[in-house]
Amino acid sequence: MSQTPSGAKPEKEPSKVQPSAPVAAPHKAAPRHPPELLELVASLPALPGVYRYFDAQDQVLYVGKANSLKKRVSSYFQKDHGGTRIGHMVSKIVRMETTVVRSEAEALLLENNLIKSLKPKYNILFRDDKSYPYLKMTRGVALKAEEADKAAQQPASQGGLVSNSNNLSPSPQQVPRVVYYRGAVDKRHDYFGPYPSVWAVREAIQLLQKVFRLRTCEDTVFNNRTRPCLLYQIKRCSGPCVGLISVPDYQRDVDSAMRLLRGETQEVMASIEARMMAHADRLEFEQAAELRNQMSALSKVLHSQAMDTVGDQDVDILAVKVQGGKACVNLAMVRGGRHLGDRPYFPVHVDDAEPTEVLEAFLSQHYLDVPVPPALITSHAVDKELLQALTDQTGVKITAVHNPREQRRVWLEMAQQNADIQLARLLAEEGSQQARTRALVDALDLAPEDLEQFRVECFDISHTSGESTQASCVVFHHHKMQSAEYRRYNIEGITGGDDYAAMRQVLVRRYSKLAEAVRAGEGKLPDLVLIDGGKGQVSMAREVFESLGLDLSRIVGVEKGEGRKVGLEELVFADGREKVYLGRDSAALMLVAQIRDEAHRFAITGMRAARAKVRVGGSKLEEIAGVGPKKRAKLLQRFGGARGVGDASVQDLCTVEGISQELAQTIYNALR
Repeated sequence: MSQTPSGAKPEKEPSKVQPSAPVAAPHKAAPRHPPELLELVASLPALPGVYRYFDAQDQVLYVGKANSLKKRVSSYFQKDHGGTRIGHMVSKIVRMETTVVRSEAEALLLENNLIKSLKPKYNILFRDDKSYPYLKMTRGVALKAEEADKAAQQPASQGGLVSNSNNLSPSPQQVPRVVYYRGAVDKRHDYFGPYPSVWAVREAIQLLQKVFRLRTCEDTVFNNRTRPCLLYQIKRCSGPCVGLISVPDYQRDVDSAMRLLRGETQEVMASIEARMMAHADRLEFEQAAELRNQMSALSKVLHSQAMDTVGDQDVDILAVKVQGGKACVNLAMVRGGRHLGDRPYFPVHVDDAEPTEVLEAFLSQHYLDVPVPPALITSHAVDKELLQALTDQTGVKITAVHNPREQRRVWLEMAQQNADIQLARLLAEEGSQQARTRALVDALDLAPEDLEQFRVECFDISHTSGESTQASCVVFHHHKMQSAEYRRYNIEGITGGDDYAAMRQVLVRRYSKLAEAVRAGEGKLPDLVLIDGGKGQVSMAREVFESLGLDLSRIVGVEKGEGRKVGLEELVFADGREKVYLGRDSAALMLVAQIRDEAHRFAITGMRAARAKVRVGGSKLEEIAGVGPKKRAKLLQRFGGARGVGDASVQDLCTVEGISQELAQTIYNALR
């Protein structure tokens, strides 16, 4: 990853840098840092680059960039930063690595790639595991010349039904389909977006259905239609599956829809109007009336959505709010001239950061994975070097305005208001969740060293009449559920339906190695282990903990109350204490129920997925060479199960991503 500017000597590895004569370290830093580190700081070149700080456990603390490594890094060790975020970070530095690059813009890009991958403790981080949704338009396959001639000679439909068995009926590959999509982009199709939410994509699809009547059905449904579906009856589809519209006419509607999505609104209206007048001149009044209705529908949609975009096509509006050690960046998106809505982001490790610092961190990290529009509207001024770096990275000239006028000002004010509301909601929720954590600690008479570090692990068992038994472990930490730390365990070697044996197995698997690590001083047990069950399950947990030499007071069972009613649960203890009922309105019981319900949900979803895999009849697919787990899953999902895969033609199988013509033929032959 390291790069060296032309004319400069290659940089040495940080751990191997040994200057011939040690340089005196700054006076204030001398008592706190290893001499090797201070020697390295003194020997740094005055060149642009990226630096990385590490603590005693070799965990990355901070990643930064500099126009001059020597000046920037030295400033950390020459100043007293007090009790700030930077001060805490500097006190923990024991090692450093640097990378010399050719320019500050290059350093900026490298810095944010490292921040994304390393997730340093003291950098402002934007974490969002959810990919953006897109609107996908599949590309139709052009008709052969003789087929096109036949289609042109076919009389326009007068409302009668045409059987799909007719040789003139198009295949689904000839009729593009509009669909919601999330995932990797395939160059064989057209994608519009990204959109800030699923709702925004659904709304766009409904718009295209109302105006252009494009199909949304699966190819398998399209192939097997002999009569038009309900969407045709309610004028949301033009019925290409049964030949109620010719392929060229349908493709013309697709082209208009794509132009509308790109923001070419007036051009689309003019094109439809020209076609309408041409039909009228030829006395084709029915076709002209259809186009008139299309124009009317489009006009209503545009009017209802207030598309006053002052010429803007693709714009992102970014507003930042910082308060109480938390921050919110609200991103509003305009695509194709339409305001699609907004999406809030809440970075971590903000502490005493300024709004501009938060905004620039967002821009640097967010647009590494998401296409950046050419125009940005921001609540604070953005460094020009950052914009130039984004321009160099994307190849698109990017401009930013932080003091907009007219419609753009309205957009920014809306985004700012949403940022204020979202941050206020976050602070209120966190305050409530912290109160629940404190209530639970007090109710159970626990004494954690730090309430912020209070950790709960909860276990649940799920199966269907003994089939596909799974155990789940969910984690509550830092006052919220930590989904990245959830674990599922496939339970094997027990009698079907034996929940006690299943609980024993999962607890042994979870805590046997951890117990050894704790005794070696290298691990830490959770403060509380919740078991979804009463005395029987708690007794089993007690036996496991006793065999491992662990503290029994950490185990608490959640026993369902009378009639299994919510709010009547009682807590059962493994160390011999009497059962406790916290009360229906107890904040502690609310937190326990939240964690228990999440464990139950996580276990059930895993069990159902495992059961479906067994029942779906995918064993034949597993025996086919070249069909691995991912392709098998795509096939089963695409055709609704093994039976659907078996009924699919070679052409249908080829429509699945990753399935070639040769592999499709192999699958077709193997299942028959």
